[in-house]
Amino acid sequence: MTSDDDILDSIQRDPGLAELLWNVCEFDLSRGDHGEPVRLSSGLALEGVAGDFTGGTFFLCGDRRMARPVLYASSEGQVGLIGQSLAEALEIMAGLPSWWDCLKFSGSGDLEVMRTTAGHLGRDELRNEPEIGAQRVRLAAALDLELASVPVLIARLHAAVSATTPDFVLTVGTGETYESLFGPWLPSRNPLWR
Repeated sequence: MTSDDDILDSIQRDPGLAELLWNVCEFDLSRGDHGEPVRLSSGLALEGVAGDFTGGTFFLCGDRRMARPVLYASSEGQVGLIGQSLAEALEIMAGLPSWWDCLKFSGSGDLEVMRTTAGHLGRDELRNEPEIGAQRVRLAAALDLELASVPVLIARLHAAVSATTPDFVLTVGTGETYESLFGPWLPSRNPLWR
């Protein structure tokens, strides 16, 4: 598997790859500043490496000499691990339609609810972005990522977010902690999915 630094170097050197990554994953290396000082409950080092269009930040956690877990912190105060390395996190984000919404409509982390949500999101994506499948394949080839099936990716994402506590809880300077990425809502909350 490609190292975190190799992946980041490849993206920085290739504007076309950076644009493709943005189109597929909404992962932008120019948005790595979270804006407020934060720390992990474990005391591990945090490095903000990218951000998304909503103001969320992707952090690499721990020592640079090994694969570092990827933590996502939303601008709304939710946080969770999304992969045990940058490659794993990008595989999940590239292969799972709207991974963030899959967590938001997870019924507080129910794996079966996440599978149902992913089905709705996949249908929405086919209707709204029919070209995204080809872009995923190009991105995976460019970064040497594995494109696993949606059920496998949901299980990986669920396992990653479930492993957030106790070591990867994010705290702001005031001592307030972020909430889990697992949202409380069920797919039935979305009127388009009924």
